[in-house]
Amino acid sequence: MTDTRRRVKVYTLNEDRQWDDRGTGHVSSGYVDRLKGTSLLVRAESDGSLLLESKINTNTAYQKQQDTLIVWSEAENYDLALSFQEKAGCDEIWEKICQVQGKDPSVDITQDVVDELEEERFDDMSPGLELPPCELNRLEDLAELVASSLPSPLRREKLALAVENEGYIRKLLELFRVCEDLENREGLHHLYEIIKGIFLLNRTALFEVMFSDECIMDVIGCLEFDPALQQPRRHREFLTKTARFKEVIPISDPELRQKIHQTYRVQYIQDMVLPTPSVFEENMLSTLHSFIFFNKVEIVGMLQDDEKFLTDLFAQLTDEATDDDKRHELVNFLKEFCAFSQTLQPQNRDAFFKTLSNMGILPALEVILGMDDVQVRGAATDIFSYLVEYNPSMVREFVMQESQQNDDDILLINLIIEHMICDTDPELGGAVQLMGLLRTLVDPENMLATANKTEKTEFLSFFYKHCMHVLSAPLLANTTEEKPSKDDFQTSQLLALILELLTFCVEHHTYHIKNYIINKDILRRVLVLTASQHAFLALCALRFMRRIIGLKDEFYNRYIMRNFLFEPVVKAFLKNGSRYNLMNSAIIEMFEYVRVDVKSLTAHIIENYWKALEDVDYVQTFKGLKLRYEQQRERQDNPKLDSMRSILRNHRFRRDARTLEDEEEMWFNADEEDLEDGEAVVRPSEKMKGEEDLMEPISKFMERKKLKEADDKEVLGKSTLSGRQNPSFKLSFSGSTKSSLSSPPSSASLNPGSPGSPESPSSGARSSGPTPAVTTKGGLVGLVDYPDDDEDEEEDEEEEGESKDDSLPPSKKSKLNS
Repeated sequence: MTDTRRRVKVYTLNEDRQWDDRGTGHVSSGYVDRLKGTSLLVRAESDGSLLLESKINTNTAYQKQQDTLIVWSEAENYDLALSFQEKAGCDEIWEKICQVQGKDPSVDITQDVVDELEEERFDDMSPGLELPPCELNRLEDLAELVASSLPSPLRREKLALAVENEGYIRKLLELFRVCEDLENREGLHHLYEIIKGIFLLNRTALFEVMFSDECIMDVIGCLEFDPALQQPRRHREFLTKTARFKEVIPISDPELRQKIHQTYRVQYIQDMVLPTPSVFEENMLSTLHSFIFFNKVEIVGMLQDDEKFLTDLFAQLTDEATDDDKRHELVNFLKEFCAFSQTLQPQNRDAFFKTLSNMGILPALEVILGMDDVQVRGAATDIFSYLVEYNPSMVREFVMQESQQNDDDILLINLIIEHMICDTDPELGGAVQLMGLLRTLVDPENMLATANKTEKTEFLSFFYKHCMHVLSAPLLANTTEEKPSKDDFQTSQLLALILELLTFCVEHHTYHIKNYIINKDILRRVLVLTASQHAFLALCALRFMRRIIGLKDEFYNRYIMRNFLFEPVVKAFLKNGSRYNLMNSAIIEMFEYVRVDVKSLTAHIIENYWKALEDVDYVQTFKGLKLRYEQQRERQDNPKLDSMRSILRNHRFRRDARTLEDEEEMWFNADEEDLEDGEAVVRPSEKMKGEEDLMEPISKFMERKKLKEADDKEVLGKSTLSGRQNPSFKLSFSGSTKSSLSSPPSSASLNPGSPGSPESPSSGARSSGPTPAVTTKGGLVGLVDYPDDDEDEEEDEEEEGESKDDSLPPSKKSKLNS
């Protein structure tokens, strides 16, 4: 039997900082002559091949995590991990590693704790760390000292203090210039390791020296000579010749200018120059991240306080005399300015956006969005998204105020809608972004309500009066006939976006969207899209109608019935034919919802579309619709029977509560053998008057019910199927308005306990006789097979109760009749 204790997965860390699974095998340890030391060996459990052969080095930091994981770094940027199936196996290998390194197996990291204790023991004797002289022939010693100090926090601290106090960085940079002049490649490689190690010391005081104007380019130069590369990088050449600093508005403050230069270069070092940190180095650069963060905060604060700078910026943005190139640079600067603000604390961000609002950023955006330059508009859209995400109420207040002065065509929100409609991107990337912003603006969840006014009422009234016609214009223009006028992919994508926003309005707005849909006949236009060749657009149209029906609003229902708006849905269903797809399921689900919950639409569908749907027998939805319709008609034709049904449902007439309690007590206390035939337990004085008059319609009702039972059993015996539809069935059209869904016959009996079968609880007990065998057609099984609703079950229970009444002793019959 395989030893599961030693079963492991081998992982390596890739360049994206993700762990790659290298395979599963069994780990062992032993001496390897080739490596001249004790090594970890992992052989694949599939074929016995060698997955890992790693020598246990005495100075390598091994780390045990979560009881079943051992992680270490083999070389720079090559991290390994063993994930054990069992804790016992992990403990065995960990003890072997600690034995080779002479460490205590109780530690979780083999290099830190013991080194710290050793350092602390001699702390008083050697309070500082002595650095070798900064000379060319000692660079190798210094590189080894830096590398050996990094695993121990205490030694890192001592090394950082020594480098800081002795002004060592400037001395190293002088050596770098000498080595570069002499083309001393070995010395340059040592300097690369030393400077990289100083970064990992994670000390702000050292960063301030390294990132100063006189040092930063030499620091970048040291990091060009990576020993792993055959040729050095050319980072300094890029920063000095390719990258250009543009002052779109002259910056008078030299400190601000210097801070911008420094931040750009440090960001470049972090993103492009420094190698990807290993799993042990990841937290050693936190101070570098903080350095960049606080620099950005300072830059935003200094620009925000410079009123002259911001005034000039917005004046040139809105000035018609500003040329296109200049305006492009101004907008890009403002976009980057807003992006920097995302690093601010919430209270500072509030102050930042209030400053921009006071300076007139929204009117400036309105001017920019009205321009023809696509790139400028794209940058302006990004700035607008920052404002909407920060404070949508501020944007709503602005657009409502400007509507009192400007025409609808130049309103900011209408410009946003027009850019969404006119997006030239084949994938409509910009339109998707703008639709999200519009959705945020019309979302009632983030609207404010105060004692004096309600933002929701005011803004939605404004939006439906001034903006909704712009949003729906492409929809109305493309649906003037029975099919979409334009049905290309890009147009369909745009209409799908518009429908998504309108569906959101149906869900979250009340009378505003209802009045608009009914007055503009929007649903009729939307349902034209069910004839689109693009399934996603047809499904969007169905989803829009489904949301409307789901509101159970009789205004909507009367509008649908008055305009016969189920006709395009039925046509789409019949056109889809035998295909078992999302369109088929979505339409059936809609009809099933109507059957269960919407009585008025049930009658409308059966009276107008039953001939087209009656042959659809692979689900019981349409037969159920017909049955529900006939039940409703029966109630309408016999209102007295409907009242009797409610009486039977309660199993008693309404009487005084105390009388009921007395009767129940007598019922349970009396023995049937103590009662004579026909004897009533209740007092004759409490019997209802006119009992004979009431029993006559009940008997007539029962006669009709028995006749109805026979018809229902015949219908349900054909249509009640369960399971999934067999995709092999075929659709045959026998006429233009009627479709017959059928397939070659083959027998497939229904399981007695399956949902929807005659014996299952969902269909109710139709009769006390034996259940007839039910066969499917052509192996068809139901796409959607919902159980009958509660009302059908209640009626079935009434029938059962009535049949039970016939078998009760006369004394108990008397009780029920009383």
